[in-house]
Amino acid sequence: MTEPELKDIEDYDTLKGSKKRAVWIVIVAGLTIGSLYTVVSNKYSKVNDSLEINDPIQKVKFGK
Repeated sequence: MTEPELKDIEDYDTLKGSKKRAVWIVIVAGLTIGSLYTVVSNKYSKVNDSLEINDPIQKVKFGK
């Protein structure tokens, strides 16, 4: 059994048929999932309640 060479691959230069369709399906699915994630994260990630914290420690001594 030998290793495949580029000249033996039928669609090395261009994708045709089902391989081309599969690549486009993956691209469209990725863009769709990314768009949905962006919309949902923008809608539900806004924080309306926040707590004010008054911490008296302004500086922390480093070392001994």
